[in-house]
Parts: sequence; C-alpha cells; structure tokens
Amino acid sequence: MGQTQRTSPPGVPPAAGPSNRAPAQWGIAGALRLRFGRRPIRAKILIGLSVLLLLVGLLAGGGLYTTYAYRGLVKSLSSRVGELPVAAELNHYVGDLRVTLGELHGLHMAYRLQPQSVPAGSGERLPARLWLVRDLFRSQVDEVVETLGRYRRQLDHKLEADFQIADNEPERKTVEAIQAALRVVRETTDDPNWMLEGEQVARLDRELARLQSLSAQLPSHLHTKLAGFSDEVRGEYRTLIVGTWLMSIITGLLLALLVHLFFRWVFMPLKVLINGSRRVAGGDFDHRIELNTGDEMAVLAQALNDMTARFQAIRDDLDRQVQERTKQVVRSEQLASVGFLAAGVAHEINNPLASIAMCAESLEGRLQAVFQARAAERSDSDSSPAAASNDATLPANSDDQVALRYLRMIQQEAFRCKEITEKLLDFARVGPTRRQEVEMGELVQGVIEMVRHIGAYQRAHIEFVQGCPLIVAVNPQEIKQVVLNLLTNALDSLDDAGSVTVTLAKRGDWAELIVADTGCGMDAEVLEHVFEPFFTRRRTGQRQGTGLGLSIAYRIVSDHGGAIEGESPGPDAGSTFRVRLPLAHTATWARAA
Repeated sequence: MGQTQRTSPPGVPPAAGPSNRAPAQWGIAGALRLRFGRRPIRAKILIGLSVLLLLVGLLAGGGLYTTYAYRGLVKSLSSRVGELPVAAELNHYVGDLRVTLGELHGLHMAYRLQPQSVPAGSGERLPARLWLVRDLFRSQVDEVVETLGRYRRQLDHKLEADFQIADNEPERKTVEAIQAALRVVRETTDDPNWMLEGEQVARLDRELARLQSLSAQLPSHLHTKLAGFSDEVRGEYRTLIVGTWLMSIITGLLLALLVHLFFRWVFMPLKVLINGSRRVAGGDFDHRIELNTGDEMAVLAQALNDMTARFQAIRDDLDRQVQERTKQVVRSEQLASVGFLAAGVAHEINNPLASIAMCAESLEGRLQAVFQARAAERSDSDSSPAAASNDATLPANSDDQVALRYLRMIQQEAFRCKEITEKLLDFARVGPTRRQEVEMGELVQGVIEMVRHIGAYQRAHIEFVQGCPLIVAVNPQEIKQVVLNLLTNALDSLDDAGSVTVTLAKRGDWAELIVADTGCGMDAEVLEHVFEPFFTRRRTGQRQGTGLGLSIAYRIVSDHGGAIEGESPGPDAGSTFRVRLPLAHTATWARAA
C-alpha cells in the first residue's frame, strides 16, 4: 500500500510534528486558520472577498479622501482668490465716489462765490454741470451697491474645505459695515438738493472715507489668511502622506494575509488532490488521499477515495469474471471436442455393443434349453420326491450357474454401455431445437412428481417453493433433462435424514431455479471440475455414474442463453445449483401472471 499524503486541517494540528504548535505562536494567520480553517469553501471565499473588499475600501477611501481634500483646497483657493478682483473693483468705485463728491463740492463752492448766486438751499438757476455730477454720483453709488452684492454672493457660496482660508466671517462683518455706510449714503442723497447743503456734503464725505477704509480692509483679510495658508497646507500634506503610507502598509499586510489564507485553504489542498489523483492514475490504487480540512475539498477527497475503492472492487470483479469466462470458454471448447469425439465413438461402438448383447442373450437362451434337457433326463432316471421337487429351469451344478450369471452380467454391462453411448450421442447433439413458451413451475413440478415415483427416491424429502408464474421459451424435454439431472444428483448425495429444496423465483428478467440439498457437499476441486465431461464423484457407497449429466445440463442451459453454477460451503455441508433462464416477455402470459 502506497504512502498516503496527509494534510492537517488549517489551524488544527495533527498528533505531532512541526505543525503542532500553540496558537499563540501562529499570530493572526494561525488564529484565522484555527477559527475558519474547517469551514466550507463558500465561507472561506466570503471571508476572502470581505478582506478584499476591505482592501478596496481602504484604498478607495484613502484616494477619495485625498482627492476631495485637494478638490476642496483648490475650490476654496479659487473661490477666495476670485474675491480679490471684486474687492479691488469695489475699492475703485468707492474711490470714484469720493472723487465725484469732491467735484460736487468744488462746483458748489465756485457757484456760491459768484455775485449772482442764489441763496443757499435754493435750486433756481443752478448750472447744469452741477446736476450732471450729482446724477453721476448716484449712478456710482448704484455701481458700488451692485459690486458689493456680487462680493456678498461670493461670500455666501459654501466652501467644503476645512482650511482656515475658507473662513470668511471677518469679510462678512466688513461687508455688513459697508452696507450700513451705504444706507447712510442713500439716506443722505435722497434729497435732490443735498449737494447745496454743506452739512450733508460733509456727512457724505465722512461716510465715504469710512466706506473706502472698509473696502480697503476686504483684501487685507484674505492676504492675512494667505500668509498662514502655506503652513496649514504643509501640515495637511504631511498628514495625508503619513495616512497614505499607513493605509498602504495595512493594505499590504491584509493582502499578504489573504494570499496566505487562500494558499492554505485552497491551493495546498488542491495540490494534495492533484498529487493523489496522479498517483491513483499511475496505478497505485491502494493510495488514499487524506484531507482533514472539513470543507468541500475533504468531501472531494473522500469521493475520490470512494471512487478508487469502487474501481478496485469493479476491477477485482472483472478479473473474477474474466477468469470465469475463460474457464467457460475452455470448458466449451472441451465440451465441443469431447462431443465431436463422443459422436464418433458412440456411432462406432453402438453396433458392436448391440451384437454383444444379442449374442449374450441368445447364448443364455440356448444354455437354459440345454440345462432344461439335462434336468429332464435326470428326472426320468431319478424318480425320488426330492429330485422331482427341484426346479427344472435351474442348472444341476454350480458351474452351470456361474456361466448363466456371467452371461447375464455381459448383457447388463452391454446395455449399460449402450446407455452410455446414447448419452454420448445426446451430449454430442448440437443445432437449433424447437422451443415453446412454457410455465417453468409446471415443468419443474412434473419432474418432481416423476422422481417421487422412482423406487429409490420414494422416501426422499423434496420441497418445492414457487413464487409467481414464470414463462420461459425453452425446449421442454431438454429443460426437463436438466432438472432431472440436478434433482437426481441432489438425491444421490443425501443420507437417510437429508432433504432437497427446489426454489423457483424471478430475478429481474431471469427465471432462477435453485436446487439445494443437505448432502455430502463438494470441495474446491470438485467445484472446479464439476461441469467437465466424465467427471463424477458420488457419496461413499453410491454407484459411480457416467460423469455426463452435469455436462449435458451445462450445454443445454448455455444453448438456451442461460447460466448454471454450483456452490458448496464444503464437504458434508450440502450443495446448491442455480440455473438462470431468460424470461419470455409476451403480453398473453404477462396478463395471465
């Protein structure tokens, strides 16, 4: 028997060896093998997929986090940088307002110095230039308001980054202060003649100076934040680098663990299966694959072992059948040769045997006539009562009696030889025979009843067991001869307390006849040659037969497409002969059954 390959289950060491270590020495991989090593492959694949999804999640999460952090940084930076042109434009417009207000103040002062100037507060005969500058001032105020609105909308845009540069709360407060100053400017310029009043102009000048100061603060806030933004970005970059390296290391460890587990759970058992299958394919049918993984691999290994064992059984059975078929072929060839020889011998010696029997019978008749005449002469010469009482048909002396007995023995043996030649002719007779469908039970029952009337078997115990009716297409006379040979052989092997059981049953598409006795039994040598012609063994004290009965039965059953076999546990343990004949499948008999 070949050396078996053993693969200890992951996490469950065998009795001894290098793999017999404590779980504490295995680390995480050993703990996972101990916990999940004997689970089904489906569970192991799910575990592997979970670890793989975890790896993908870590990598994707790290990449997405870095990408979104960079995206937020760029958006915040681009959004805040976009505020600078609007803030500069707002500051420019506020400066234009102050210039326009100065021009209005100059025109008003020049107009008051003229002799024809009107009283203060009167709008009559004012120069058109003054009105045009006033309208220009109002339009410039509207531009400041519109520009401030655009700046506020940019501040209202929500930034997703967590950087300090995204904090625009100081700008919002400054914008609120600018809006308050603009409201004062609006209220002051609601009066159409506001530019003629020095107090209103002075108030506007103060508000515009404050407004310009506030608008100049807007870019300064962003400049201050940009000054510290580089340090913040550098710290965030280092954090991302460290996180990326940690994530890469964890991912690599998990990937190595996954590869290790799959090697122990899948690839190593597959290698054992492949190597074991190759050994079996190479002819080592005693080899068995041993896997104790407790999963589908172990089930497959057990299935391969069962298949190998089944193949061994089939191979042994085929070898036995080949040997049996070889014996049958040899036996058939022997029977054919013996039959051919027997036909010639029987034909050649049948006529001489008939002549010997007729001559012996004729000689016996003549001797009896001579003996009767001699007895009559003695009776005439001797008239004593004792002599008269003697049987006239018997010879007078012992020599005459021996001669008659020898003649009778010659006749008996001649007729016995003739019987043997007739059996030889039956044995040699080949060719198709006329067959008909008969009920096997009736045929067997008829043979049994005939045997029971034979004097030597009248006291024998014969039991017949029949199931359902069985229809076979056979030559009835030949099958009767088979049953008669088996039955008489069984009866001849019995002692006074023995019995014979005849069983007829259906076995698939076959009718099976079993003749079992409790007689002297057979040893292995007898079983091997029991169907050979001229081979005979009888119970002690029984007359030896011709040794052709079972040979003829074998030929008849073979000609009918059946099979006959004998078996015996041993001497004095009885014998069993089985005859199988194919059933005749006809609708009529099937309905009758």
